[in-house]
Amino acid sequence: MDRRAFLQTSAAAAAAALPWQPAAASAGWRTFETVTRVEVVNPRGVSRAWVPLPLTDDTDWQKAIGNSWAGNALRTQIATDGKYRVAMLYAEWRDGEPAPVIEVTSRFMTRDRAVELGKPLPNAETLTAAERAFYLSATELIPTDGIVRKTALEITKGAKSDVAKAHAIYQWVVDNTFRDPKTRGCGWGDIKSMLESGNLGGKCGDLNAMFVGLARSVGVPARDLYGVRVARSEYGYASLGVGSPNVTRAQHCRAEFFASGYGWVPVDPADVRKVVLEEPPGKLAVSDPKVEAARKRLFGSWEMNWLAYNMGHDVKLPDSSGPALPYLMYVNAETGGEMRDQLDPDTLKYAITAREVKA
Repeated sequence: MDRRAFLQTSAAAAAAALPWQPAAASAGWRTFETVTRVEVVNPRGVSRAWVPLPLTDDTDWQKAIGNSWAGNALRTQIATDGKYRVAMLYAEWRDGEPAPVIEVTSRFMTRDRAVELGKPLPNAETLTAAERAFYLSATELIPTDGIVRKTALEITKGAKSDVAKAHAIYQWVVDNTFRDPKTRGCGWGDIKSMLESGNLGGKCGDLNAMFVGLARSVGVPARDLYGVRVARSEYGYASLGVGSPNVTRAQHCRAEFFASGYGWVPVDPADVRKVVLEEPPGKLAVSDPKVEAARKRLFGSWEMNWLAYNMGHDVKLPDSSGPALPYLMYVNAETGGEMRDQLDPDTLKYAITAREVKA
């Protein structure tokens, strides 16, 4: 091999080894299909199920195509929670139905999103006063006063703009929290308890909620988005994608903040901590190149191998006998007036599969 060929080969190999390198497949819109099959085992009396559906409002990074379903339910309808427009399929079975089952198919399109901070857009989205108040308000588990605001004020001391405040909070969450594999599901996001106890471990539902709560408490509109991963990562991260069509346990939430001149800006500090813990060979140093690359990219961008369901908090399921949920990211069901454990697919017996649909 001559020297020129060697240098070309070496450069190609080095580029392939760099973290967060997009594959050609990640460019443009991609179409996916999810199929969620739910069975209510050992039914008693009337049974009900609530299956989250893709965002109803199209964005520049996700567009809904449609939903269909089949099964033996007595009644089915698309329902919403009202406040956050959380979309779900509601299914109800008659008293005495021995094997309640529903299968929901959803098709949607996604494309990677990124906001180039430092270059404000002349036609950027704006918020009305009511919208701004809405995305600054507290929820049951995400207060914006007390220890939450005290912590945020310390973190953002000296920061003037919304972007600067959000960036300081993002860096603080990455540096001070950790992904706890013992946390059930994605965690519930009880950030006040986390801060009071000093135990800042959890999963995406905790760590990204921490970002949202801290941001809101210092006047930066922010929100969580709840969904599920549907494909492998095209950026070289095994921990940030799925390895098979079975995505039953691949739920993941993300976060956004709003900044004048940019609109909604995507972030995901929880996934940075996921890379630290889970990216092979595991337990990476925060200074590892893969962690540093993810940390840089996940302030301002998302890889859209992920389906967004909704951005709701304190969700009251229609016709449910149970209390409001912190969020709707999992299938829920009840029978005989008793809710089943949404974090145990074997008890509730549901499965979610995903595939990319080629044009």
